[in-house]
Amino acid sequence: MMQDEELIRLYVTRSERAIALTSDKYGGYCHTIAYQILKDLEDSEECVNDTYWKAWNVIPPTMPKCFKAFLGKITRNLALHRWEKNSTKKRGGNQIPFLLDELAECIPSQEDIPKKVEDAEIFALCNQFLEMLSKEKRMVFVRRYWYCDSVSDIAKMYHFGESKVKMMLSRTRKELRDYLEKEGVEL
Repeated sequence: MMQDEELIRLYVTRSERAIALTSDKYGGYCHTIAYQILKDLEDSEECVNDTYWKAWNVIPPTMPKCFKAFLGKITRNLALHRWEKNSTKKRGGNQIPFLLDELAECIPSQEDIPKKVEDAEIFALCNQFLEMLSKEKRMVFVRRYWYCDSVSDIAKMYHFGESKVKMMLSRTRKELRDYLEKEGVEL
């Protein structure tokens, strides 16, 4: 399988093979992210195709350090935008609002953040917090709030009871809230 650096080089040189090879290597990964949010095969496939198009348009000048995470972020953002658009048409109905409500207690809303505080600072603090967690807690938290996995899916994936997953998520959200407050983020 082609290395990420080689794939990025294909984008830079505008080789049409870049998209096909990206699809071969990361298509399943991107599709899983989109489907977890959208719960619709057709919409998920369109998001994945849009991911390739967006990557084509931003490389260069953007040169991603971690190509997989770069594609995952694009896919996730596109899927969330599509979900938002679909839900305004009353076609939604999955767990995204519930996930956002769960995180609302520990992540400040844009209106509550003083204008001088950049989103990047909060993002960096969240990354620092995640790095401090045990691998087990970090994986459960990321599966829930990045990949939008259900509690039951996470429990099956890690061979935990659902109550353990719920408790881990609750405690981790509280720890995140406490950490952000300690770092001076007003919630």
